[in-house]
Amino acid sequence: MKILLLEHPRTVCPERCNDIANTPLSSCLHSGYVAGMLISEGHEVEIIEGFLDGLDYQEIERRVKAMQPDLIGVHMVYHWQTDTALYAFLHKVKAEQLSSYITAYGYYPTTDFEDILLKCPDIDSVILGEPELTFTMVVEALTKDFTKTLTNQGLKNLPGLAQRDDSGIIVFQRRELVGDLNALPFPVRTEALFRLPEVNLQGSRGCYGGCTFCYINPFYGQGSQWRGRTPENIIAEIDDLIAQHKIEDFYFTDPNFFGPGERGQQRALRLATLLKSRNIRFGIEARVNDIHEETVSALVEAGLRHILIGLESGSDSSLKRINKMTTVAQNERAIRILRQYGIEPNIGFIMFEPDSSLADIRVNFEFLKRNDLINNLAITANMLYHHLIVLKGTKAHLDLQEAGRLEVQESTYESIVTLTDRKVVILAQIMRRITNFLFDRMAGIWGGKVLEPSNAKERYAQINGLLVTLFEDCLVTLESGEQFTEAQVETLVKITEEEIHGILG
Repeated sequence: MKILLLEHPRTVCPERCNDIANTPLSSCLHSGYVAGMLISEGHEVEIIEGFLDGLDYQEIERRVKAMQPDLIGVHMVYHWQTDTALYAFLHKVKAEQLSSYITAYGYYPTTDFEDILLKCPDIDSVILGEPELTFTMVVEALTKDFTKTLTNQGLKNLPGLAQRDDSGIIVFQRRELVGDLNALPFPVRTEALFRLPEVNLQGSRGCYGGCTFCYINPFYGQGSQWRGRTPENIIAEIDDLIAQHKIEDFYFTDPNFFGPGERGQQRALRLATLLKSRNIRFGIEARVNDIHEETVSALVEAGLRHILIGLESGSDSSLKRINKMTTVAQNERAIRILRQYGIEPNIGFIMFEPDSSLADIRVNFEFLKRNDLINNLAITANMLYHHLIVLKGTKAHLDLQEAGRLEVQESTYESIVTLTDRKVVILAQIMRRITNFLFDRMAGIWGGKVLEPSNAKERYAQINGLLVTLFEDCLVTLESGEQFTEAQVETLVKITEEEIHGILG
């Protein structure tokens, strides 16, 4: 069977340019793992990198016509809007009979499948959770004459699939998790993926945490758990990539690199031992409670160069509200250990969560200052604004929906929640507008498409100081009981934008 997997084009929304939670990095290998499975079953598979290759739908249509696929799989990524352009393209595919069956997969469709199937009748089904096994079964059901078993079940009762029944009602089932990640074929990587600064790897899936805002475990479904490939299996893939492509830089896209407890630490130490002789560099993502000196030391010696850790807050009360299951003390300990071994961590931080008080914001701000986390412009801009994003499927979404606090937007996947403290709302509004302006202004430079200005370091430091001073001045004003009128907010934002523009030239 001929199968085309589409990574569809996406646009960047200027007002959301510092919101990175539309899909986790681990999703970048969904299509690759599906392709690996299907190729191992003898099917012809092509991946179209509509986003990374900057393709428009006219070019994608040309490639679809050239291949004439029996089935199209779309890795749907939410980019802060209902994707009417994608839906129009899929309608054309069906209307012109370019392919007879379309299925979607990914984080976004897994939890918003009803809305997607309602808005896009040309999508025949949505694969829920891990796509590899379900996709293979869909292909098998469409290609083979049904055996007696499949005749009784077929696509109608296929676990892991959401679809319309004969009367048009949306029905769905979840399937069990992949029990042995080692059994999956290595993912297929496109030329576009090899052009990235680091080659992405997935060494594990799931998380043992339960953060209210996180949609990693809801994606995998009930009974989700952390599952890791063996170090030996990971090394086999790395060795293959080194041999075939001379790769030296890797990034583990696992949301939770270490896994739970002592078992997770020992696995990481074993992997570090195997990696040491490969002379590579790599990055990881982890929870702060898994940062231990012995393991970090071994990983750094093996090539660890950068890490993302989700601190989320400098307030213990806020950490409890979002069920982070960590403490401020653990946050600070992790920072100290990483810096001890020469790693400046990349930070996940939620300055504004739905029930933040001005006192929480003050505690967060002092935490950031105390730990020297707002000295780099790109990081500071995120630290001083980022808010809790509420996506369908998460516990935060469920709890806030039950409390009647959500305002559903055009896309039902994301909802807006009003912050409880009016003064916090004002501060968030000011910082959001200014940081959005900054991210938009710096997009070309940070994206490597525009040269940095002369004396860039000094200019960035000046803007960094401007943001920190602005935040603290506004916080002090609000703490004193004063308010900002709409006119005052507009004036403040305009003046600050002009200052930033003037500094950058």
